[in-house]
Amino acid sequence: MALLRSITSLRQIPSLSNVLASRTYFTYNNEPTHPIPDRTPKWVSPAEAVSVVKSGDHVFIHGAAATPRALVPALAEHGKKASLKDVRIHHIHTEGAGEYNNPEYAGIFRSNSLFTGGNSRVAINEGRADFTPIFLGEIPHLFNRGIIKPDVAMISVSPADEHGFLSLGTSVDVARAAVMNSKYIIGQVNANMPRTFGHAVIHQSHFDALVEGNIPLPDHKVKDLSDVEKAIGKHIAENLVDDGATMQMGIGAIPDAVLSLLKGHKDLGIHSEMFSDGVVDLFNLGVITNRFKKLQTGRMTGSFLIGSSKLYKFVNNNPYIVMMSIDYVNDEFNIAQNPKVTAVNSCIEVDILGQVCSDSIGTRVYSGFGGQVDFLRGAAKGLDGLGKPILAMPSVTNKGESKIAITLKSGAGVVTTRAHAHYIVTEYGIAYLFGKNYRQRAHALIQIAHPDHREALEKGAFERLKCMPSAD
Repeated sequence: MALLRSITSLRQIPSLSNVLASRTYFTYNNEPTHPIPDRTPKWVSPAEAVSVVKSGDHVFIHGAAATPRALVPALAEHGKKASLKDVRIHHIHTEGAGEYNNPEYAGIFRSNSLFTGGNSRVAINEGRADFTPIFLGEIPHLFNRGIIKPDVAMISVSPADEHGFLSLGTSVDVARAAVMNSKYIIGQVNANMPRTFGHAVIHQSHFDALVEGNIPLPDHKVKDLSDVEKAIGKHIAENLVDDGATMQMGIGAIPDAVLSLLKGHKDLGIHSEMFSDGVVDLFNLGVITNRFKKLQTGRMTGSFLIGSSKLYKFVNNNPYIVMMSIDYVNDEFNIAQNPKVTAVNSCIEVDILGQVCSDSIGTRVYSGFGGQVDFLRGAAKGLDGLGKPILAMPSVTNKGESKIAITLKSGAGVVTTRAHAHYIVTEYGIAYLFGKNYRQRAHALIQIAHPDHREALEKGAFERLKCMPSAD
């Protein structure tokens, strides 16, 4: 955890210079829940709130459904009007335009994605923004150890309750650590933000400025599933998910397909860095009970969530949902304590040895490490020996290219190594790689490749391995 905020740093921001005495006695680990006596944040306009940002500052922006969309455009405008230079923006996936990434802001802002979203890919791949490869569960270390030192944190929160507590709502993830280590904290208070518990609560006295921003949250409804996605979901649901399993599921078509086919299961638990709408239906059907989980027994554990209004209504003021910091949720030992941990993640490309690319298409950055390896390792190291680390993908791209390849594309990033890969699933079946040699791995993966590519893959495997792929 970070040490006390330095006197010098605090005095650089006028609104904090008189606050030092009231904060220092209570900044052990910068814990944001205990009220600071006689301290109340100012209610200001978005423009006034972001006016504290100066050239050379490091700014943290809350991510996913909690992206503070009243503050981000105001920050961009302030950057232009004040002729700022070299402001660094740190974030995971954010929703909305991400104005700071636009070409006209080059030299004013430079964003640093710790997990990349669609609004950052072009800027990163054109060299105008940065990408940091890092496991999702380790991002809080960047703030706690002073590797990234935010001058300003811009976050979204629910309105305060009668005790003065606001909530980080849909995204505790890395935001809590950023808040704990920022010199100046701006909160966008959004009446649409669900109130969640666990590590989500933060007392209003820890804020320096509050802004009203009642903006609807991103609405990501479940899309219609393709036949390929349904087939992948069927393989996983029917063969790899046991009753009483603790599930980690991401967002997207394949997790949605798996969840839609678990209605006949019993006593599932949720310990996942994120979840979406699919868990609501399973909870209402009594499929998700969390009764066998070792951590937060009887409750659903997450760190961030994004979905539709159905999900946001479900988690609002719901003590059944425990939102924890990402370094807790994604800690391998915490994951491994739960029963039958079943981690389902997606990927972009797998070579015949089992190397997995999940964050790039060749040299082009696409997403990030996320929690994939955190949960694959947690499942593999499950204390009951019954964990299932699963990676799933369609067998071909939209252009018909095989996603199972002899070698990964030039420049592709390996997120999951050969030694980490256990179950690989396509619409054609399940390949189990753990303990298999190269020849056996190639054979197993070719069997779940698209039939149109199997002959070429077998030939390429022979050329690479100097022997025929074989199951024995």
